[in-house]
Amino acid sequence: MTSKSFDEILRSVDGVDGWMSPDQARALFDAAWGCRSGDQIVEIGSFRGRSTVVLASAAPEGVSVIAIDPHAGNDRGPQELDGFVEQAQGDHEIFNANLANAGVADRVRHIRAMSNEAHDQVQGGIAVLYIDGAHRYAPALQDIREWGARVVPGGTMLIHDSFSSVGVTAAIARELMFGSRFRYVGRARSMTIYRADLRSSVGARLMNMARQKMQLLWFVKNVTLKVLLSAGLGKALKRFGRPVPEWPY
Repeated sequence: MTSKSFDEILRSVDGVDGWMSPDQARALFDAAWGCRSGDQIVEIGSFRGRSTVVLASAAPEGVSVIAIDPHAGNDRGPQELDGFVEQAQGDHEIFNANLANAGVADRVRHIRAMSNEAHDQVQGGIAVLYIDGAHRYAPALQDIREWGARVVPGGTMLIHDSFSSVGVTAAIARELMFGSRFRYVGRARSMTIYRADLRSSVGARLMNMARQKMQLLWFVKNVTLKVLLSAGLGKALKRFGRPVPEWPY
C-alpha cells in the first residue's frame, strides 16, 4: 500500500493551484487507496495536478494512473470556459513540474487530448474514475455516460462540481438520478461519490433517486450564490467590510 499518510499527501499539494477542499482530497485518497495491484485509475480534467498528485500518491504499487487533460486553455476553471490559449502551455508545464515535485511523475501517464478523443488510448476497465472535465451539459453527459460505462462492477466514480454546476447537475439528472447501475454514496461539498453496485430492485432504485434529489436544494443555494457573486455581491460586501463567500466548489 501507499507509504504516505493522507496528511502528508495533503501537505504535498498545499501550494498546487486547483479547486479541491481537504474533504474532497480525502474522498480521492480513499478511492485510490482502496485499489489493488493491476487496477486502473482514470482522471478527466487535471489542470495543474492537484487532484492527480493525491490519486497517484495514494494508489498502491501496481495501480496505473492516467490523467486526461488537453491543456488547451478551455474549461480551465470557474468562469474560465474559453480564451486561455496563451496560458495552456504554462498549465501543462506547471502540471508536469508539480507531479515531479511530489515524486509521482513516473506513476502518471498523461494523455494530452480531449476526453472524448482519448478512449482508444486507455485499455481495459476502470476501478476509479474521477471526472472534473468540461462542465457544460453535453460534454459532461458524454464523460459520465461513456467513461462511466468503463467502470468495473463495484468500481468508484467521483464527479466534481455536482449540484453546483448547472451543466454537470443536468447531466447527473439525465444519466444517474434515474439510472440502474451507479449507487449514490454521498458527497464532499460538490464532489459526488458513486459506486457501480446499485441493486436492481425497484426499491433500491427509488431510494437512489430520492437521495440524489435531496441534493437539489443545495444546488439551488449554490446557483443563487454564483448569480449574486457574478452580479457584484462580492464587491458590495468588501465595501462594507464584510467577508465574501468563496465560489462554490
